[in-house]
Amino acid sequence: MTAAPHLLATLDALQRLPREQGTVEFKSNLAEPEDIGQYISALANTAALHGHERAWLVWGVSDGTHVVTTTTFDPFGRKVGNQALIMWLQALTRPRADFEFHEVAHPLGRVVMLEIHPARSAPVAFRSVRYIRVDSHKVNLSDHPDKEARLWARLGVKDDWTGAVVPGATLSDLDAEAVAAARVRFTEYLLRGEPDERRHEALQQEIAGWNDETLLNKAHVTKQDRITRSALLLLGKDESAHFLAPADVKVTWALRDADNGHVTSQPFGLPFLLSTERAFARVRNETIDHMPDGTLFPTPVPRYDNWVIREALHNAVAHQDYQLGGKINLVEHPDRLVLSNLGQFIPPSVEWMLEHQSPPEHYRNQWLIDGMIRLRMIDQAGSGIRRMFATQRRRLFPMPDYVFDTSPQGHPRVELILQGQMLDAKFARALMVRSDLSLREVIQLDRVQKGRSLLAEEARALRNRGLIEGRAPRLFISAKLADAAGQKARYIRNRGFDDSYYQQLVLEYLTTYGQATRADLDALLLAKLPEVLSPEQKAHKLKNLLQAMRRGGLVHTRGPRALALWLPGPASSAAGLDKAASRLASKTSE
Repeated sequence: MTAAPHLLATLDALQRLPREQGTVEFKSNLAEPEDIGQYISALANTAALHGHERAWLVWGVSDGTHVVTTTTFDPFGRKVGNQALIMWLQALTRPRADFEFHEVAHPLGRVVMLEIHPARSAPVAFRSVRYIRVDSHKVNLSDHPDKEARLWARLGVKDDWTGAVVPGATLSDLDAEAVAAARVRFTEYLLRGEPDERRHEALQQEIAGWNDETLLNKAHVTKQDRITRSALLLLGKDESAHFLAPADVKVTWALRDADNGHVTSQPFGLPFLLSTERAFARVRNETIDHMPDGTLFPTPVPRYDNWVIREALHNAVAHQDYQLGGKINLVEHPDRLVLSNLGQFIPPSVEWMLEHQSPPEHYRNQWLIDGMIRLRMIDQAGSGIRRMFATQRRRLFPMPDYVFDTSPQGHPRVELILQGQMLDAKFARALMVRSDLSLREVIQLDRVQKGRSLLAEEARALRNRGLIEGRAPRLFISAKLADAAGQKARYIRNRGFDDSYYQQLVLEYLTTYGQATRADLDALLLAKLPEVLSPEQKAHKLKNLLQAMRRGGLVHTRGPRALALWLPGPASSAAGLDKAASRLASKTSE
């Protein structure tokens, strides 16, 4: 362990602070992962609020005297379950927090410094909760709305780019067909839910008498007859896109083959009110056969639900960060649709959106979203994502997958994947009939079925309910759920067999043929190992199995390792076979 001079200098500067600041916290041996995650959120958000370049969480320094006391905390070797602490913290912060641990050899003892960068595009949440520092206390950000509002303003979200008036733009820069379509949709928005026929008719006549300026003002598209960026995005002529430069205001549809090769593509420019429909029309929403319960005849169903595609596409338009200069992509693969847009996902997490009935308090493009709601392009803010998941569940299709990553230019990016085929109809049907399963549990089981990972606490909760078995990363649905889903055979293949079963196969092979190469044993056993194991995990298990058999005297080898022949060992006699195999089975490590 060495002490980088700049870290020692930084530590010295932190020690000389008169007391703990909002962006500095000293600890002796704080080691609870949950507390560390909350501090990362609080310190990252506080640094952003106060405009600091860094925040620091320091182990091995007294919080009272600021004297080095040394620490035993080891962030690099610490694990949470089977996952490294650093990766665990990254997985549970949203947006992914930017932090780095440093180990410092101070003359007075060992110090660990956690360097935390400020939140940049949205407040950092840990486990879907955003924290902030108030004096020296770590508190929930939502309990301090004044600080939350100032933080969002600092991050630029309150400076709504889409609501700004565009100098020089007039009604003549709007597309006449789009304005006519907006009139129809806004009329539908105002009339829906009106039970009184006479009132309905009178309101319809009133709307018909509005000129375009009045209509667009009331639809929250223009402001006092002035053209906003939202008005151009939704209703502008394609040749008016120069008003929005450097934003690349396009929706691009692309078709890929099974090898992800480019087949064809087409860009669609302004106005988005019409171009999203045109991009949607390019999707080849073929019908596939679906076998309902209690029938011998397949029922054709569309590969994708039309409402789900539109909602996903319009969500990308609504939440795109246009100042980053990227376009919205709709990529069609043979078995899935992938939609992507640039910009940080503003809510704390997808799970937060699914569990809360109210929308988030802040949106990047609030003026654009207001207009899109009134033009019936998206549902009431906050409800669309939950309805997408519920629709997929009702159709017995896999749940949508959200991926949060960065573009090649380093910009935050949101990707939504819609599967266009049923991975297992019986499994999906079993989830449907289980009315006791929450939507969140269905989503987690869907991830298990797809071979995706779960957080340790998610897996623990499902295991306690008897819904999954196995150990991470080898999770699979339980025998009870497999029975209901008609997946008994798959359950057995995932669970595997006792080690004594595999040992019996090896010994029977050696008894029959006298000897075997390692390639022979691989061919005998690899295909019979659990399906949830990766090729590397299968090879590791087989290696451990054979080593245990050799140590127990069931087998022995002859010749150099690379070309060794495997032969029956002294303990493999018929009389002692079952006993030896049983004894070794309990010792064999997977």
